[in-house]
Amino acid sequence: MRESYIRLRSELSSELDRILNYWASNTIDETHGGFYGAIDHHNRVIPKASKGIILNSRILWAFSAASSHLNTEKYAAVCQRAFDYIKNNFYDTRYKGVFWEVDDKGTPINKRKQVYAQAFCIYAFSEYYIYSRNEEAKLLAIEIFECIEKYSRDKEKGGYMEAFDEDWGSLEDVRLSPKDMNADKTMNTHLHVLEAYTTLLKIYESEKLKESLRHLVDIFQNKFLNKQNHYELFFDRSWNLLSNTVSYGHDIESAWLVLEAARCISDKDMESACEASAIKVADTFLSEGIDAEGAVMNEKHMDTGALDDDRHWWPQVEAMVGLEYAYKLTGNNEYLEKSVEIWEFTKKHLIDRQNGEWHFRVDRNGNPYTEEHKVSMWKAPYHTTRACIILTSVT
Repeated sequence: MRESYIRLRSELSSELDRILNYWASNTIDETHGGFYGAIDHHNRVIPKASKGIILNSRILWAFSAASSHLNTEKYAAVCQRAFDYIKNNFYDTRYKGVFWEVDDKGTPINKRKQVYAQAFCIYAFSEYYIYSRNEEAKLLAIEIFECIEKYSRDKEKGGYMEAFDEDWGSLEDVRLSPKDMNADKTMNTHLHVLEAYTTLLKIYESEKLKESLRHLVDIFQNKFLNKQNHYELFFDRSWNLLSNTVSYGHDIESAWLVLEAARCISDKDMESACEASAIKVADTFLSEGIDAEGAVMNEKHMDTGALDDDRHWWPQVEAMVGLEYAYKLTGNNEYLEKSVEIWEFTKKHLIDRQNGEWHFRVDRNGNPYTEEHKVSMWKAPYHTTRACIILTSVT
């Protein structure tokens, strides 16, 4: 098993280079600046595709984190390009924060303030600062943190509200995407605020920030995590549960991100509690979320029993990271064995050896959904790059 896992780490190191080279070689928009908004399954640029802040902030995060990890200046221009494009095209100089979407030429077309997006810019700007020491990036990260705390944090009920209008006014429809529930508070947004604050705390010593991160960890432990060791997804403002669906990828991703946040707070009791939760979530994930072929399934509706067994690209790598954390906590080789199985499935079915990058998802038979794009608002190099970095850094 140890030999198999060592081989996995070596292959992930090579895969990191392959992913970075794909994005640096195929996605740069030389005509209108920044990066293309969409590239299809067959590697064809989609004409006039709009450009989303999630894609652009994830590109900045991925290349910044990878550049630090690899100790290289090879991608310095890509990092600078990503930062400048966000600052010049998505950043709201009037009301602060970042817009959701611009057109192919960089003109804002959707100015809503999705808190999920604000968090990703904090995450990306903080990581870019770690790599480049660009003070403007750090200041913008802090500024957006203050916006989230001022406008989104629910001082009465706790947690963070989902989305706002351009001037941080209220919205009727706060959904992150059409497939999501129109809920005041979601686990997904809270997860990425937590992720962002964890990284910001590494570059910004602030008791206010630390208190906010502690608050987020507490919410994950006491609001989102249920007795069945799954993280609930959608709530109203008063924390009444609105759904009963399990997202297997979000379960295992949350387990390790919450633990990492607790470690940054330096609270031993909270850290111990999060360690115990991470192990329980990982064990439940192993028993429920992986099929016989070693693939991570998408989600299950617990009321009806309906199972979505499509295999999306990102849960596979988040599972490998979460299982690595569980192994470090317990020394149980089963976690590593399952990681190797997931990686073998991923290599066989999700990595596109012909056109580059990874398929968005495949069905239960391993057939890719060719109508889905390689590059899009939701298809970026963040999950894969992060997993490669983490799993090739472990000792």
